[in-house]
Amino acid sequence: MSDAVPLVAVAHGTRDPQGPEVLEGLLGEVRNQLPDVPVRIAYVDVIGPMLDEVLAEVRDGAVIVPMFLASGYHVRVDVPQSVESTGARATVTPALGPDEAVVEAVADRLRAAGPLPDAVVMAAAGSSDHRALGEVEVAAARLAEVLDREVVAAYVTTATPTVPEAVASLRRAGRDRVGIASYLLAPGLFVRRLHEAGADVVAAPIGVHTRVVDLVVERYRAALSPPR
Repeated sequence: MSDAVPLVAVAHGTRDPQGPEVLEGLLGEVRNQLPDVPVRIAYVDVIGPMLDEVLAEVRDGAVIVPMFLASGYHVRVDVPQSVESTGARATVTPALGPDEAVVEAVADRLRAAGPLPDAVVMAAAGSSDHRALGEVEVAAARLAEVLDREVVAAYVTTATPTVPEAVASLRRAGRDRVGIASYLLAPGLFVRRLHEAGADVVAAPIGVHTRVVDLVVERYRAALSPPR
């Protein structure tokens, strides 16, 4: 049995079976890079195993990597509360976004969808936390630099502008070809909604991407490194 500190990847949870499948695929690649590390999956909503349940099994220590693209309520509140309520010894890393590795993965998916459009709507899940929305704006600005295109952040739910509103706004501004870059980790209802937003091209979600796999591994190793 491994003596390595477990890595617990915590995600939101979805009833769409493709969501857990993508997460399993991504963490399978993480396991390839960390062969001696127990890698566990946990969720904060909708499906199990719930984070509380997993932490109860790794009470002696764990590194929790939030598989979120912004630090909204689940990252700022749910995860720390689970750690406190279970009494687990755990280090919580930053969320994945708006790291440059995530932005580059989003850009890759848009490039794979075809010729780059004249302007881009970066579609995120949305949040009521203004700090999380600020992180999405940071990611959109970074994506604009990577693509050398105008990029507007928009949201599938909760926040504004909505994705259809952003697409329509760019068309009114004279952008002939508008694309949607998916600032979403896995397929599901939110991704399906993007195809109804009126864009000329819609990129696939991030999915299993080398840069994101490397980022998860980096988050884990950094959490175990002594502070300088």
